[in-house]
Amino acid sequence: MPGKEELLAKAEDIADQILRRSKHILPHVARLCLISTFLEDGIRMYMQWSEQRDYMDASWGCGYFLATLFVLINLVGQLGGCVMVLWRFKVDIACAVLFFIVVLQTLAYSILWDFQFLMRNLALIGALLLVLAESRQESKSLLAGVPSLGDNKPKTYLQLTGRVLLVFMFVTLLRMELSFMQVVQNVVGSILMVLVTIGFKTKLSALILVAWLTILNFWFNAWWMIPSYKPMRDFLKYDFFQTLSVIGGLLMVVSLGPGGVSMDEHKKKW
Repeated sequence: MPGKEELLAKAEDIADQILRRSKHILPHVARLCLISTFLEDGIRMYMQWSEQRDYMDASWGCGYFLATLFVLINLVGQLGGCVMVLWRFKVDIACAVLFFIVVLQTLAYSILWDFQFLMRNLALIGALLLVLAESRQESKSLLAGVPSLGDNKPKTYLQLTGRVLLVFMFVTLLRMELSFMQVVQNVVGSILMVLVTIGFKTKLSALILVAWLTILNFWFNAWWMIPSYKPMRDFLKYDFFQTLSVIGGLLMVVSLGPGGVSMDEHKKKW
């Protein structure tokens, strides 16, 4: 249908204009959003040191020393990893540390058996892989005059894996409800997830997901509206910053593009 094609072309033009105007700040915003959940959790480990230590000791019966060591590893690892990512210093090591923290918390807090939290942690790992992909792109650009033996395959597969894992965040937003808005959210979200996964109209799809997820995040996870003495505040705060990190991952997809393993890339060869 010509009307649909014209509308899609116009939307892509608008997306391209946004990207051109924000290309210098977009990677910085993406990284800041991406590390936000680690930064918030690292600060929380410092502010709630004794509570976190006592919780781990009570949950696992691991004793004072191991519980303290757990909190210390989370504190130093997360804050240190965030600083390294923001300064672009040894990004591969920083991502490895943050990846270790995600796995450690998944096991320590028994997230492995909670479908929603597990999906969100996988999405967080996907976002970290995209940071790695960006660092590989930067190192390649620094060696632009050096002869290459071919494409940057590790970067390509990091982008693919990161892209696929990111969409797990949206799996947690799907609900089996018959209300009109929920059905629309399920259908539109599923379509956009598939488009980002296969890398078709990737930048436009990722931008729409960024806008949609940002609205949902501020609407459903408004932790600042909850009094500090209520436990729900901490749950909403955790969800808010995790979602913000996935938004950072999507912005990284917008900044980097879909990579070599995508329909967008293959269309250029047709």
